[in-house]
Amino acid sequence: MELITDTGALAGFCARQRQADFIAVDTEFMRERTYWPVLCVVQVAGPHEAAAVDALAPGLDVAPLLALMADPLVLKVLHAARQDLEIFVQLSGAVPHPVFDTQIAAMVCGFGDAVSYETLVRKLAGAHLDKASRYTDWAQRPLTERQIDYALADVVHLRTVYERLQQILAKNGRAEWFAEEMAALVDPAIYRNDPDEAWRRFRIRGRADRRFLGVVKALAAWRERAAQQRDLPRGRIMKDEAVLEIAAHAPKTTEGLARTRSLGRGIAEGKLGQEILDAVARGLTDPNPPAAIPAKAEPPPGIRPLIELLRVLLKQRCEDFQVAQKLIASADDLEAIAAADDAPVPALAGWRRQVFGEDALALKHGRLALTAGKGGIDLVPLPDRQPT
Repeated sequence: MELITDTGALAGFCARQRQADFIAVDTEFMRERTYWPVLCVVQVAGPHEAAAVDALAPGLDVAPLLALMADPLVLKVLHAARQDLEIFVQLSGAVPHPVFDTQIAAMVCGFGDAVSYETLVRKLAGAHLDKASRYTDWAQRPLTERQIDYALADVVHLRTVYERLQQILAKNGRAEWFAEEMAALVDPAIYRNDPDEAWRRFRIRGRADRRFLGVVKALAAWRERAAQQRDLPRGRIMKDEAVLEIAAHAPKTTEGLARTRSLGRGIAEGKLGQEILDAVARGLTDPNPPAAIPAKAEPPPGIRPLIELLRVLLKQRCEDFQVAQKLIASADDLEAIAAADDAPVPALAGWRRQVFGEDALALKHGRLALTAGKGGIDLVPLPDRQPT
């Protein structure tokens, strides 16, 4: 195990790992004061060696590491991979592949919803992690020996966790289920950050004033671009409450903008103030402002008991198959299934339909009953109802 601080050593290490079938990867980053995550350390463990890469070392070029992450012949193993993958997408413009996310694999294999890495290490590797350095400042230099040991321990144990989960997936025949989840995780679309879609963060529902929404969209897009260009958290550019307040009043002058309680006169009279007024003007003249996201409708009368039955069925089927409920259906999904047989929810497609969806529709239409059995709920098929 080593700390890599120069490009030559990194290139040699990555060249050796490209001969491996898989590598375990983890990252340490900071983003409290920036828009883009600041990559501080990358930990990589192949079958025979592990290293921590000091991404902030002067003169270090991470290109060999990015090439390794892009190598289609080397499987990249990560835990709860979404944020780590986002960093590599930012650095290289491409989603690393192929990928094995141990958190998702564990959910497919019945370890519960969003199982923690510590739990998997304890159950599958028989080890305990020292998390004393969890909240350390990874941007500080030099890195301490304790920080390096902490960082490397994660990927060293991740190798064992991966191997055990692979064995379980092979044994229970769920490799195809897992592959479907991985295909969704490496879809480039989920890592695109389009400023023109930033207004959706506000989750504005049931508002009929499309003029207001046009200004929210323009202000949110401006704020997102300004935060990206300045590499600052979007809240440092302008708070959410200021966006909504300005959109509500749609000021056209500096004086009007200065009356925004959550903004301040100093900003209104400065360079940002003019940019904000320009965004307001664009929003007011948007020929096609967005429509509000409709408020969630109340379930039709009498449907709530059916939703509760579907909830019981979901729990039982997930216990039968030893798969996490969160992976199959949400509370909103159950309401949608209760309301419509063709609801556009994951539970009615692919492997989820086999596990739960078909039974959910059968229960809904009286072709399946739930009864209390020994130690659980029994599913009892019923004959099709004859029309009366």
